[in-house]
Amino acid sequence: MIPAKFDYERADSVDAAVALLQQHGEDAKLLAGGHSLLPLMKLRLAAPAVLVDIGRIGDLSYVNDGGDHVAIGALTRHHDVAASELLDGECPIVSHTAGLIGDPQVRHMGTIGGSVAHGDPASDMPTVLLALDATFVAKGPSGERTIAAGEFFSGLFETALNADEVLTEIRVPKTAARGWSYQKFQRRSQDWAIVGVAAVMSGSNGNAAIAYTNMAEAPIRASAVEQALSSGANATEAAQQAAEGTNPPSDTFASAEYRRALAEVLVRRALEEASSR
Repeated sequence: MIPAKFDYERADSVDAAVALLQQHGEDAKLLAGGHSLLPLMKLRLAAPAVLVDIGRIGDLSYVNDGGDHVAIGALTRHHDVAASELLDGECPIVSHTAGLIGDPQVRHMGTIGGSVAHGDPASDMPTVLLALDATFVAKGPSGERTIAAGEFFSGLFETALNADEVLTEIRVPKTAARGWSYQKFQRRSQDWAIVGVAAVMSGSNGNAAIAYTNMAEAPIRASAVEQALSSGANATEAAQQAAEGTNPPSDTFASAEYRRALAEVLVRRALEEASSR
């Protein structure tokens, strides 16, 4: 299909982008790589009156050592995240998952910030960042603020970002000494996940932080599984709680019942793999 008519603005700095968002209000959407927003526009599930292109703001593309964390610029392409030696050494679940996103064309154009800000519950990276308790940096008219991952994803394609804010950086904790896994089930290679599970070991006691892809209207933590693990359950026993607290969709790819059963399998696999690293 063809998107609805829209105006196009190009920002050459974050401040310029914020000013344009203030000018156009709720009618404006930011455009980075476009691989999340443009398909929705073609289906007319999104119809912004104005697109503000921030894809050429070069100083938002980086992967830097931040001391106790790794700082990733919001416009860093998935390919660069996947290829980062710093992330591979300090937070490998992020670089690994970035390499699973789409195909090479998508990874060379799509950005980590676009994936996060879009708030798609079927997207891989938000789930991983939620399991990591990552922190997001946003800039608006009043300056910068930080938002915890647990407070960022609020609903279907909804986040805690205000209409006049730009996501500028993602901060992930260094987890080189902790086990991890991202399990993703899809119909075909490069498809969106029918269900995905991220697990990051939280210490030497075998507990883990676990988050879901496509099991609710936003990425969510598997709280019941985490509680079972903290009570001494093994991977198989904890995975039996996988469906609790979820609200998976039913669509042409899978029913909600199928997703709940699949989540149990993937949680067990994720816990077993994370424990073995």
